[in-house]
Amino acid sequence: MKIRLWGTRGSLATPGPETVRYGGNTSCVEVVGEDGTRLVLDAGTGIRRLGATLSEESSRVDVLLTHLHMDHIQGLGFFRPLDQPGQDVRVWGPPSSTQDLGTRLGRYLSPPLFPVRLKELPCRLTLHEAPLEPFEIGALRIEAALVCHPGPTLGYRISENGFTVAYIPDHEPVLGAGCIAKDREWISGFELAEGADLLIHDSQYSLAEYPARVGWGHSALSHALQFADKAGVRRFVTFHHDPDRDDDALDRMVNEARMALDLEMEIVAGTEGLQFESESVAFSATM
Repeated sequence: MKIRLWGTRGSLATPGPETVRYGGNTSCVEVVGEDGTRLVLDAGTGIRRLGATLSEESSRVDVLLTHLHMDHIQGLGFFRPLDQPGQDVRVWGPPSSTQDLGTRLGRYLSPPLFPVRLKELPCRLTLHEAPLEPFEIGALRIEAALVCHPGPTLGYRISENGFTVAYIPDHEPVLGAGCIAKDREWISGFELAEGADLLIHDSQYSLAEYPARVGWGHSALSHALQFADKAGVRRFVTFHHDPDRDDDALDRMVNEARMALDLEMEIVAGTEGLQFESESVAFSATM
C-alpha cells in the first residue's frame, strides 16, 4: 500500500509563502493498493493536483468522502477524471436519513455555486452511501464508522496484507468529557484507529485554543495524541491544520507535543507531498 498526502489544511485553503512547507490545500489523501486499486480520501482542494497526475487510461477511481463540509468537497469539480468521457468514477459518502448523496452533493455542484451539474459530467459517475459494515474495493478492505463531528461524518480504516491506515480528519473525541474516556466503548472512532500502523488525524487546535471551540468538531493536538495512544497506534500524522497557523507555528506545535508527551508512537507532521509505503513502514517527503 502507498499513501500520499495531497492536502493537509483544514477549514479553508491557505496558499502563500507562510504555508509553503506544510502546504495550503485542504484535505485529500491518495491510497494505492498493491493491485493498483486507487482510493481518494476526501475532495478538498488538494484533489486537483492529484487528478492532474492520473492518465486517461486509469480504469477506476473511488473517492471516499468523510463528510460534505466545503473544505472536503471544494476540489471535486476540478478533479480531472470527472471530465473524462467514460471514466469510471465512484464517489462514496456518509449516509443520511433525509437526503441521498446525489441530492446533498448537488447543492454544491450546481449553479450558482458551480457551473456544471453532476448529471452533466461526461464520466461514468456512480454515487454510493458508504456502508457501516466492512466492504472491499479491489484488494483493499475498508471499514467506515460515524465519528463525532457536526453533521453525518465518517472515518475510514483501510487494510491490506496486514497493514492498516486509519483516516479521521475531522474529529472531536473528547466532546462532553474534556479528556479521553477510560472505557473504549465511549470513545468516538476508537474501533477505526485501534492498532493502526498509521493514523492520519485531526490536530487543528492547541490545548489553549480548544476551550473556546468546544463543539466545533475538531481536536486539540494533545487530545488527538492521547486518543492515538489509547488506541495503540504505531505512527501518528497531524492533519487538518488550522488556516491561521503558519509553518513556523506548526513546527513549534508539533515539537512541543513531542516533548510534552512521553509516547512510544512516532509523531509525523502532516505535510503536502508526504508519502508512506507499507512495505517498510517508512516515509519520504516530496513536494
